[in-house]
Amino acid sequence: MPNLFLTLAGVNGFLVVSFGAFGAHALRDRLTPELTATFQTGVQYHMFHTLALFGVGLLLLATPQATLPRISGYLFMAGITLFSGSLYILAMSGVRWLGAITPIGGLCFLAAWAILAWYAATSPLSQSSI
Repeated sequence: MPNLFLTLAGVNGFLVVSFGAFGAHALRDRLTPELTATFQTGVQYHMFHTLALFGVGLLLLATPQATLPRISGYLFMAGITLFSGSLYILAMSGVRWLGAITPIGGLCFLAAWAILAWYAATSPLSQSSI
């Protein structure tokens, strides 16, 4: 696969728009306001971090051998799966213990952003005149 993270961004973009529409239309009358808000939080974080995956993919076009952006991309994907995925399932099932998984996804997001910031601050690209 030429650029895994651009592909993952495309797939996740499709999924998040689908989930957002599903939540807004199919689930609107079936969920409590609290569970609707939970589902919507999953959609919002899913979209933000889909855009982050896209950015990682673009960064890797310029620096294909870079390791830190790749690690960051994997962590963004893990965060989407654990954070947003657990919120989606929690909202639709009402199974509360799934809320214990959500912070692990949040930690993946934080680590991904920290690694990306570290790479940006220390990479040769940060020394360019862009």
